[in-house]
Amino acid sequence: MSIKRQLVCLLLGMSCFCSVASNSDLDQQRQDFLLAEKMLVQGNASEFLSLSTHLVSYPLYPYLQYQWLKTDLSQTDRIKAFLVKHKDTRFAGMLRRQWLGYLADNQRWEEFVQFYQTPDTVAQECQFYWANYSLGHQQQPLADAMRLWLTGADLPKECNDLMSLLLFSPLLTPELIWQRFELALKNNNKFLMTSLQYLLDDPSQKTADLWLQIHKKPKIIQSYQFQLDSDLKAHIFAYGLEKLAQSDLDAAVMVWDSKKSQANFNTKTIQQIERGLGLALAHARDDRAYVHLNNVSEPDSDVREWKIRSALFDLNWPHVNQALAGLSTEEKQTPQWQYWQARAFIETGDVQQGQAIYQTLSNDRSYYGFMAADAVNKPYAFSDNPVNVLTDELTVLTEQDDFQVIQEFNALNRDLEAKRQWWFAVNKLSKEQRKFAAKLAQQWQWDQIAIITLVKADYWDDLALRFPLQYSSQIQSNATKENLEPALVFGLIRQESMLDPNARSATGARGLMQIMPATGRQIAGELNERWQTESGLFNPDINIRYGTYYFKQLLNQFDGHFALATAAYNAGPNRVSKWLSIDRSLPTDLWIETIPFKETRKYVSSVLAYTIIYQQRLQGKALKMHELLTDMTQH
Repeated sequence: MSIKRQLVCLLLGMSCFCSVASNSDLDQQRQDFLLAEKMLVQGNASEFLSLSTHLVSYPLYPYLQYQWLKTDLSQTDRIKAFLVKHKDTRFAGMLRRQWLGYLADNQRWEEFVQFYQTPDTVAQECQFYWANYSLGHQQQPLADAMRLWLTGADLPKECNDLMSLLLFSPLLTPELIWQRFELALKNNNKFLMTSLQYLLDDPSQKTADLWLQIHKKPKIIQSYQFQLDSDLKAHIFAYGLEKLAQSDLDAAVMVWDSKKSQANFNTKTIQQIERGLGLALAHARDDRAYVHLNNVSEPDSDVREWKIRSALFDLNWPHVNQALAGLSTEEKQTPQWQYWQARAFIETGDVQQGQAIYQTLSNDRSYYGFMAADAVNKPYAFSDNPVNVLTDELTVLTEQDDFQVIQEFNALNRDLEAKRQWWFAVNKLSKEQRKFAAKLAQQWQWDQIAIITLVKADYWDDLALRFPLQYSSQIQSNATKENLEPALVFGLIRQESMLDPNARSATGARGLMQIMPATGRQIAGELNERWQTESGLFNPDINIRYGTYYFKQLLNQFDGHFALATAAYNAGPNRVSKWLSIDRSLPTDLWIETIPFKETRKYVSSVLAYTIIYQQRLQGKALKMHELLTDMTQH
């Protein structure tokens, strides 16, 4: 019972009754709430309203009112009153979105503008601009329309009036049409390409035809008949060269070498081509990458970073030093590039400076920090400082209206609504309060939510919260069965799902270790188990058993090499084998740094770092990063 409630009860001289009555009242309110929802679905308005009168103090009363009001959006006065009275709730935003759509459909523009807030969708944004135009504000809506115009995707139908206005405006220039045409090409939006083509004059339509042909068959740019007689044609050539590099990198390099002296390319086009070719060559781990990237006079972050990776792949340490010098001041301070700066100094003879950087970096709890600690033979720095939260602080948090709503959704087993409400509530908190919220989520065994909430608090040093030990028995037994380090399995699970057994990826991977259904079915067959259903992968026992079995297979396939097996778990064994088919032997840390996929690079480094942290959490043997980065045998 809260302190406030205790005081009230004491003042009334009936503390025990208050406690029991409160719980009893809440149970009754839940029953009435569920019945009211049922009446609403059945269309029994009188019974719904009668039940609602007993629920005014119930935490889900605003949610119930929202459900009622959204069924009839013509209730203007009631909706306006709701939006004012419950303006701080999530349900006000939900109702506002639907009511704005109703107002737009009925062209009630003054009310639309009055109640409009930051848009949730492009459709609503278009409606707002059109509302302002309809109310006589004509210049700004057109300027906003020009910004929305620059997309390669189809705009929603709600934007039709606004875009029609722009089409007949002198603000829509041929340059803007070409810009959107290119965006449509890159998005492979055929309908939009064709529509935009009709907006051009006859000569320009022929140029658009040529661009479309090059989009479909980029080898056309090799033809001597392709004339580079304008800046637009040169830009189309650069586009075609980038497309050609995706399918035939050698041909793209040859075409550029033959064409660059035959036409007066402007500086912008040259830079565009050098950047595109350089990055394509770098992702392909081609020795020619560094030269092209070095030709980019104003490199963006991608060029700066891949210039370093290209030099690393070439094992050209002077070039590594030069490329590192081109980083921004902020980039130079990151553990990633501090580590490679130390390596480059040592490899080029400046051992003292390199060792000094390692010494400083070894205090960082990260993949790069652990490697630096190994390099100077220092113990790892784990920096474990748990969030200190008092019971009273958690009580204050749970008694906030938003958190009362979460608890009621939980009590009604409405997990999705509870978690949606959680993020609404957390986003309103200060960073200090978010730390308390993370501890509350930890108490509720919402591991994934606790971890993300602590990230939102910008706090990183509560290791028990960030690296939970749930499912320890299943992980320990399956790791023992497959002769794996339990810490490594924890590291995989922490990266894959943040220990959420109900995690599901956009591609359909399921559960703690994110098993694809097809892979799960195959593993079940190999283990002589009856395949049940895809939903079985949400069962922690099944998921961990299948995940550890699959990882052990990968480990065997890649000769026991943890980094390669981890990369294969993320990107697939075929890709890893392709990345290994190079004509040189690379140190493992350098091989990881030059993985073409950003996601996989981050994945591997994270899993390896998490493995070290979990080994410390499990108080197992002192596992070292260099033991996970054993020398590679080229496949």
